[in-house]
Amino acid sequence: MVLVVSRDDVIAFRLHAHHLTARSDTQDLLEVAGRCGVQNSPPGSALLALHARVQGITGKRVDKLVAEDRSLLQSWCMRGAPFYFPTSDAAVFTSGVLPPTEQAMRQFVLGVGPALDRLGLRLAETVEWIGAEIGDVLSGRRLAINELGVELTKRITPKLVKKQRDIWNSEGPYAVGQSLGEAVVHFCVRILTLRGIVCLAPRDTSRAPFVLVDEWLGEPIPSIDPKVARAELLRRYLRSYGPSTRADFAVWVGVRASDADPWWSLVVDEMTPVEFNRRTWMLSDDVDTLQSLSRPTGVRLLPPRDPYTQLRDRETLVDKRYHRDVWRPVGDPGTILVDGQIAGTWRPRKSGRSLTISIKTFDSLPAAKRKSLQGEAAQIAPLRGASSVDVAFDTY
Repeated sequence: MVLVVSRDDVIAFRLHAHHLTARSDTQDLLEVAGRCGVQNSPPGSALLALHARVQGITGKRVDKLVAEDRSLLQSWCMRGAPFYFPTSDAAVFTSGVLPPTEQAMRQFVLGVGPALDRLGLRLAETVEWIGAEIGDVLSGRRLAINELGVELTKRITPKLVKKQRDIWNSEGPYAVGQSLGEAVVHFCVRILTLRGIVCLAPRDTSRAPFVLVDEWLGEPIPSIDPKVARAELLRRYLRSYGPSTRADFAVWVGVRASDADPWWSLVVDEMTPVEFNRRTWMLSDDVDTLQSLSRPTGVRLLPPRDPYTQLRDRETLVDKRYHRDVWRPVGDPGTILVDGQIAGTWRPRKSGRSLTISIKTFDSLPAAKRKSLQGEAAQIAPLRGASSVDVAFDTY
């Protein structure tokens, strides 16, 4: 017999899993970040996402965990995007994300295929070449991706035959003035982050520099069986986004549904089928929790690409007519959460030390909810380096 659940059941379960029912204590920050990682693009989004979940969050607190304690790590992760996650969970968010096949890796760094085909190279061998050089290039240094790409491109050139070198050094289609080889290096560095070789250091002005993981942490990321890491990544996904499907998980990671079996097959015996608009799956251990939670009250200002909104069954969260307003190809807004429901979007605009937050709701809000959102905005102002904030409301 297949369990049948309602939209309210699913929303309540996911909000609880994402620590959005009540803010956690400050000492629980790493546990919150380790639930499914916290995306940090656009830069600063991770700080706002943590603020929505944890009491007393400040930029200094997060910076200390990253730069001094080094208990919070930032690296390219799911979908090739930058994420924060606990250093103790690094294997889950590196080895656990790393696609195990050439085909899946090409999908993960979508766009590299045509360049490699022109060069007559396989992605795996190209990553090996770059991995063999990156230690010498980065040793004792912090380099942004463009600087790193230029140096690595030069080191790979001698490994190629003349015809390949001509293609390697020619201008590619990805950016004006960027050689094809440099673009390939950029793609391959994403794979090297998942191998636990490099990670991101704190931003230096506008740069997000790469460093060697073993130098940054003082030791390599502990090695675990990739199957163990992949299984744990899928469990964390299902605890956060369940009930879900193999295809939706694949999109979240950054591969095709047909490439998801190396993750899905490891945990399938731990799952229970759930009927929720379609056949979905969740961890059997979470079934009782799913059926026992109620939707929370209160408000939150969630940043663009907040973990809660990074799922594929968007109709569960937002009426389809508003999807293009919430999820945009470029320049996603933040979303407002009101009593467990995505109720609109918000955008910040900063001028000097003043911040203006423009909130646009799907329906009119009671005065009490507007006041609560103004309180949330006041807490966000110092996180954005502002000393004052104005809130403007509008409706779609």
